[in-house]
Amino acid sequence: MTDPAECGPVCLSFCQDVQAEAHDWPESFFAPRVWRLRRPHPDPAEIAAVSEMLKKAKRPVIVAGGGIHYSDACDALASFAEAHRIPVVESQAGKSALAWDHPLNFGPVGVTGASSANIICAEADLVLGVGTRFQDFTTGSWSLFENPARRLVSLNVAAYDAMKHGAEPLCCDARVGLEVLSAALGDHAVVAPDPGLKADWFGAVDPLTAAPEDEGNALPTDQQVIGAVQRASGDDTVVMCAAGTMPGELHKLWKAPRPGAYHMEYGYSCMGYEVAGAMGIKMAQPDRDVICMVGDGSYMMANSELATAAMLGIDLTVVILDNRGYGCINRLQIGTGGAEFNNLLDLSHHVNPSNIDFAAHAASMGAGAVRVSSIAELETALARRRDTAGPFVIVIDTDPYPSTPDGGHWWDVAVPEVSTREEVRDKRRAYEAQVRARALN
Repeated sequence: MTDPAECGPVCLSFCQDVQAEAHDWPESFFAPRVWRLRRPHPDPAEIAAVSEMLKKAKRPVIVAGGGIHYSDACDALASFAEAHRIPVVESQAGKSALAWDHPLNFGPVGVTGASSANIICAEADLVLGVGTRFQDFTTGSWSLFENPARRLVSLNVAAYDAMKHGAEPLCCDARVGLEVLSAALGDHAVVAPDPGLKADWFGAVDPLTAAPEDEGNALPTDQQVIGAVQRASGDDTVVMCAAGTMPGELHKLWKAPRPGAYHMEYGYSCMGYEVAGAMGIKMAQPDRDVICMVGDGSYMMANSELATAAMLGIDLTVVILDNRGYGCINRLQIGTGGAEFNNLLDLSHHVNPSNIDFAAHAASMGAGAVRVSSIAELETALARRRDTAGPFVIVIDTDPYPSTPDGGHWWDVAVPEVSTREEVRDKRRAYEAQVRARALN
């Protein structure tokens, strides 16, 4: 549970008869213990090898992963990047390692990444991963790093993750590793990338999150909802999510003002984690303004912790984006050439149409709850969230179809080889072309 590489929750399961038995435990068993974060230092030979690789690189990039946060290495990352002028891109787990407006933070990377980050990665001749496992979404299914001369370095506390994908390993704690590596590099620095890449990215996506001038009867988009929450947020806000549409959109669009302002359970994309996770964040950091963003599909998976939050008087905000189904899976279905089927509620087999009043449902568990019908009403509701004791739930209907068209990268989602649909056959041909292109990298 406290190992730096294998840390995580532990389940202790006892048989029912054992639970009632007495035992003469030694008092020392109950003595308080101080847990210290173990920081394995890097091997000198590995430091020497990696520092020489960095000194020879012309276009290095740092991929910041979740290990930056686990190691409390955000300040060390900023110092390292600034000293050597190396751009930083962020995975889902690594997002907010640097503030969004730090000049060397070129944004989210990979399948749900920014064009600014992905362009730098495509051209990089050395990729330095820090606390990342280089998984599918981060690497664009290993098609992102297009430079045929590129080399891979993995600074990771887990030996397996430091060695895989043919990486040059630097197996150590992230914070210590960055500090020791920086000392080995001395005053070596490269030419930082063109800041216009960031300007172009925000110029493309900022209009998507802006408040609509004339809302009319159109359903708000997920991007507009994110914009409203962003405008209502402060330096103490933590936005969090886990599954569905929101992780990809938040990864692209959310502007995290400081480390720890973004919390995403995306290793397993656990639907239903959101409400319980938000409650945990608030209990661990009671001074933070916690905003949970969740779709109706994921909310339906596990929402009963709202009752617990209400009972305990835990202040948090839940924004439910109701697109009447599984919008991101529906778009994925369309994107692979399939016909819409069984993802949006109205297009699913049913005897009686679904019409769930999520605001009434949340209120029945003791939460303050309101349903809004526009971005303007959402902003008004968000403005009074701190006036409500306990959990406060805002429900807004959203359009299930639009997603951020800018940025992103190919993701290896196989398309059927055989189909009667011409749309599927077209997508299969495009898929095979992408697979061939990846083989050349």
